[in-house]
Amino acid sequence: MLESRVIMTRTLIVDTISKVGDKVILKGWVNTRRDHGQIVFIDLRDRTGLIQVVAKPELVEDLHSEDVIYVTGTVAKRPEKLINPKLPTGTVEVQAEKVELISKSAELPFDMGSPTLNLELPTLLDHRSLTLRHPTVQTIFQVQAQLVENFRQAARAIGCLEIFPPTISASATEGGADVLPVDYFGHSAFLIQSPQLYKQMLVGVFERVFIITHVYRAEPSVTTRHLVESIQMDCEIGFVDSFSDLLDAMETVFSRTIENTQNQFDVQRSLVTNKVPRLTMREAQKIILDRTGIDHTSEPDLMPEDEREICAWARETHKSDLVTITHFPTSKRAFYSLPDPRNTEYCLSYDLLYKGLEISSGAQRIHDPDQLKRTIIDRGLDPANFAMYLQAFEYGMPPHGGFSFGLERTTMKLLDLANIREASLFPRDMERVDFRFSSHEPPQ
Repeated sequence: MLESRVIMTRTLIVDTISKVGDKVILKGWVNTRRDHGQIVFIDLRDRTGLIQVVAKPELVEDLHSEDVIYVTGTVAKRPEKLINPKLPTGTVEVQAEKVELISKSAELPFDMGSPTLNLELPTLLDHRSLTLRHPTVQTIFQVQAQLVENFRQAARAIGCLEIFPPTISASATEGGADVLPVDYFGHSAFLIQSPQLYKQMLVGVFERVFIITHVYRAEPSVTTRHLVESIQMDCEIGFVDSFSDLLDAMETVFSRTIENTQNQFDVQRSLVTNKVPRLTMREAQKIILDRTGIDHTSEPDLMPEDEREICAWARETHKSDLVTITHFPTSKRAFYSLPDPRNTEYCLSYDLLYKGLEISSGAQRIHDPDQLKRTIIDRGLDPANFAMYLQAFEYGMPPHGGFSFGLERTTMKLLDLANIREASLFPRDMERVDFRFSSHEPPQ
């Protein structure tokens, strides 16, 4: 007769709090190790958190950080004076009876046990598969995941349907030079700069849509705010009654996204008011001139220092970390932006600034097919390259517009990170695709 064998089910660390007195098996990584004579303390990490494991030296031998282990033991209450209030599991510990080494880690190139990972950015990124394991870095992407979820909820709340457009296009979305070409089976194609054309086409199908997608811009910039590959969160809304309807929708979606994320994480709270201050670009430039004496009133856009200054103004005068800037020069915006009928030198476009940085851009769009085709030609573009896009307008397109938020920029500003690359899991820029080009040659 075969003997029955009891196989213990894994317990997640977060669940140990309710299992005092129970025998459990935990599976995870050694976060840190502390030796105290005949007792060794191991902080064990899994996807749900950390817990202290108490073991005899012979059970843990030469275990060190990032070793993968299974621990069988009994959950016990910590002595009152040894409770760790900084950990959700700080009231309990596991008294180990068996420790199995599953996977041995190589020697670490730096200390992963410190509360903050104080590394230079190149080091942080050169060892990305390791540094992503640090709790401080993990938190960035847990917050980012929640930003996406809260954006989805906010977009759905205004009636948008999620769609999934392609990221390879037959034309350069905005007609610019900063595109990444693709050899598409001997034909020319491009990685999209924006899902703009597709989401406009789908307004003719679903009226209101939203997208979360990767976009690509071959900008020759190495700054703290630019990436070659980034993630956009877009909405496009049909049957808009006025320009202010679009501004209301953009501000509402972003404010809800930020506020809900702040309520779910212990982060520095942003000043998000019910009424976001709004200025035209020229009004903003005049305020900057009055505040600083710097005259940019003839410039076609806000410069980075202008964005920081006008956000300082918004915080001081309106107690808001958000400010909306409207009416940029028509000639400097994408061809599909609708000129303001009152002054066609400027278009019904807008940027949302957040803590000194442009976080969103959008506009009301041209919906008349003849006007749209004329604009394409006037910009020196070939309508034949936009045949499918123009086809949607030939069959009736309502007044519409939309906006796009940069996920990495939003994450960076919400968490007050110094560089946008910290808010990208595996950042792509002019100097790096997984590795730094200057220090590593890819395999042939």
